[in-house]
Amino acid sequence: MRRFVILLSTWWGTGYSPIASGTVGTLAAIPLYLLTGSLPVYQYLLLLIPLTIFSCWVSGRAEVIFNEKDSGKIVIDEVVGYLVTMTGAPFSLSAIILGFFLFRFFDIVKVFPANIIDQRIKNGCGVVMDDVVAGIYACLMLHLLLRII
Repeated sequence: MRRFVILLSTWWGTGYSPIASGTVGTLAAIPLYLLTGSLPVYQYLLLLIPLTIFSCWVSGRAEVIFNEKDSGKIVIDEVVGYLVTMTGAPFSLSAIILGFFLFRFFDIVKVFPANIIDQRIKNGCGVVMDDVVAGIYACLMLHLLLRII
């Protein structure tokens, strides 16, 4: 079980990147989006919601294994956040790239309430939910920008 948690929490080892592990983890989420992004929105959400809940569990277990709160090695939260960003987005290269940059921006800036979640919820759900919030902001901005562009 330990190897399973490490493998998933680091998203196949990308969390071990010595530089910008969150960015590398987000890049590693793109293949999963390529597999799921053309699904109807309801099916996409039927995959995303359980993945989010599962990611909370995995992140909590990984914090114990790594003996670190919100370890930089844990990047499954970036995967979930990016997938939230891409919810309902057109399946296109421009949306994938713009979604990537928007998610990274909102994940780094931690706009309310992501900053509160990040500061106060110190468990696996806290690790994931601030990225879900960043993903929601990025999703809204992505849809807005794609309508303007």
